[in-house]
Amino acid sequence: MTDADRREIEDVLVDYCRMLDRMDLEGLSRLFTADCEVIFGPDPRLCASGRDDLRRSMERMWRWQRTAHHLSNVRVWPEGADTARVESCVHAWHEAPNGTTAEVFGIYCDRLVRAHGNWRIARREMAMNGSQGAFRVQIPQAERAAPPQGWLPPEGLDG
Repeated sequence: MTDADRREIEDVLVDYCRMLDRMDLEGLSRLFTADCEVIFGPDPRLCASGRDDLRRSMERMWRWQRTAHHLSNVRVWPEGADTARVESCVHAWHEAPNGTTAEVFGIYCDRLVRAHGNWRIARREMAMNGSQGAFRVQIPQAERAAPPQGWLPPEGLDG
């Protein structure tokens, strides 16, 4: 995998955030393969099979008046010349029409493939590190190691 491939993959991920915040669902869906699989949680309304289903599913985001999705910590693992596994962190801010806000901190776990010369998301699954405000969507918790047996928190750090 070349540096140019990595940049193209990162551009796809950033374009997803840009297009989602602009609610350009047609453009957003073109970032995915025609047979993509997208899983944002256990609720079927948070899942999509195929580009057309994804576009319809993402219409749920119209319930927010404004959003701002910020992507960071992109890590690419090549799995052949035309396939990559990618993990990135997302901080997503949402504002409802009544002015209340909600934030989610999560991880996108993606598989991208090169199709017809362009990198596209073939599978996306989200895990959540945390949320605050009015965010109530059930997204699976991100993996995190448990503390060792017998570990005690240091005194005075959080009080």
